[in-house]
Amino acid sequence: MAEQLTISCGRFPAEHEFCRNAAERWAEARGHEVRVLAAPALSDERLALYQELLEVGAQRLDVMEIDIVWPGKLAPHLADLRPYLAAEAGEEAEDAKSGEAAFFPSLIANNSIDGRLVALPWFLDLGLLYYRRDLLEAAGLEVPQTWRQLADAAVILQDGQRAYGDSRFWGFIWQGWRYEGLTCNAIEWLASWGGGTLIAANGRITVDNPDARFALQRASDWIEIISPHAVLTSTETETLEQFAAGNAAFMRHWPYAWEELNAEDSRVRGKVGVALLPKGGAQGVHAATLGGWQLAVSKYSAHPELAVDLVRYLTSSEVQRERALEGGYIPSRPALLGLSELRQQQPYLGLLESADLTLVARPSTVTGAQYTRVSELFQNSVHAILSGATTAETALALLAEELELLSEAGSFR
Repeated sequence: MAEQLTISCGRFPAEHEFCRNAAERWAEARGHEVRVLAAPALSDERLALYQELLEVGAQRLDVMEIDIVWPGKLAPHLADLRPYLAAEAGEEAEDAKSGEAAFFPSLIANNSIDGRLVALPWFLDLGLLYYRRDLLEAAGLEVPQTWRQLADAAVILQDGQRAYGDSRFWGFIWQGWRYEGLTCNAIEWLASWGGGTLIAANGRITVDNPDARFALQRASDWIEIISPHAVLTSTETETLEQFAAGNAAFMRHWPYAWEELNAEDSRVRGKVGVALLPKGGAQGVHAATLGGWQLAVSKYSAHPELAVDLVRYLTSSEVQRERALEGGYIPSRPALLGLSELRQQQPYLGLLESADLTLVARPSTVTGAQYTRVSELFQNSVHAILSGATTAETALALLAEELELLSEAGSFR
């Protein structure tokens, strides 16, 4: 008998369409039906929606796309995929781990909570620097390696474009609104200057240190100099639209932006380069927040076996290769990264192998179910610094106190 599954996936229209097409192919091949729902684009709003449904045990959502920092928070409501993977393979549970080996081990570890595999990795994300290659070349400038070099180049290119009458042109745009995107940006700033990642792996709160204070105060200096005040209300959508319209020299964004910027109808097609984000200085590092999205099955699903089968199909090599070629998504299966067809189309894949790259994880594992609150406190503090409402010294001292209270003597569990 034909059954119907419901999946929530796709942060943006193009991504939603990729998911819909693949899910419908699965349904046709299996003889079932699938409803593909669009979820809110903002991570915070999507998480709130999932929590609302899961906390009442709603059965109308079978599969959901979840952020890399959510497994610990949503784990009580998610099915353990390991027994299903073993049963479908006709193998013992221990042997089923061979399937997990096809994915990046760090992602499987991230999605394993107390021995339970609560999600399969779908694609990787990392923060990248996009730049107008044509403008840099015309000005005789190199791709900036440090934040100071970026600020200097941004001023030169901004002044040059405005001299041509483009008053809307800015040097550097990024995601500055109070949401998870700001957490990602700010952690990159901290790590690039040697300021840590907010909370250490052992639970020690490290955010109130000189390098972190310097990194955030330096970022606040960009406002109205190389970054518009409007950046403080910007998410991925606004920054991508502004850069694609030709109104910025540099942009911090995720890998999927490459395909959008090089679409046939893009104003900047063929004029864009991509590089590692700048480091803090001679002793700094090229830090990039590790992101990515996973597919999980609700433990309240009426059809868990079918839901797991859909997840396995969507995370298969076939579908991931297609998504990488058509949408620019970095596969969660390392074997796919070596495909020459992907290398030619996605220049940022080579950056993943750079010895200079430092991937930075948000402190979601150590903080568990408390991560959302930790991130909210961090966002609010950073936004206050950027907007000039307070100083980095004052904001981070207060943030450290709030995190200490939240941690209950060093433990967020």
